[in-house]
Amino acid sequence: MKRMILIAVVMLMFGWTIYEFVFTSNEKSAPKEKEAAAQQGTYSLEVEESDKVGILRGELAPDFELTTLDGEKVKLSDYRGQRVMLNFWATWCPPCRAEMPDMQKFQNTKDVQVLAVNLAETESDPSNAQRFVDDLNLTLTVPVDEESVVSNEYNVIAYPTTYMIDSNGRIQFVMMGAMNYDFMLQQFEMMQ
Repeated sequence: MKRMILIAVVMLMFGWTIYEFVFTSNEKSAPKEKEAAAQQGTYSLEVEESDKVGILRGELAPDFELTTLDGEKVKLSDYRGQRVMLNFWATWCPPCRAEMPDMQKFQNTKDVQVLAVNLAETESDPSNAQRFVDDLNLTLTVPVDEESVVSNEYNVIAYPTTYMIDSNGRIQFVMMGAMNYDFMLQQFEMMQ
């Protein structure tokens, strides 16, 4: 029985390794292909703007109101006119922890407002988020999504998930997974 479990675990790890290799290879080649296609006029890197409210690129980001860890009410619409990085995270998520210092640096060095929405319903202890913020010396605005209403509206299925929203309130980029500082800068430069 133990041998079967060990074999199953090894097979799962092998399958995951193959998946990561193939997926990562495709991700690295896709931007180059799109850039080449854009130069030939067959693909547009521009985001088509829409007046529709939704969670796709070019759509107006759905408004919401949440309370921050500091007890203040924040609405996404309060930040209209500014570029916003809307990030959904949890304290138990290692990639979330890894990208937080870069998010802090990003907000400190660029004209962008980071809204780091804590997915409180997934936390084992409600005070984990405040301890996390204190441990990393973060000064980001941290709204708390206690009942997952906002994360459901934004269809958050992976942690972290980030939406880059331009100064007109339109979604310019969506990322499932952690980002580093350089990648944040790259996406920032593409927004108005």
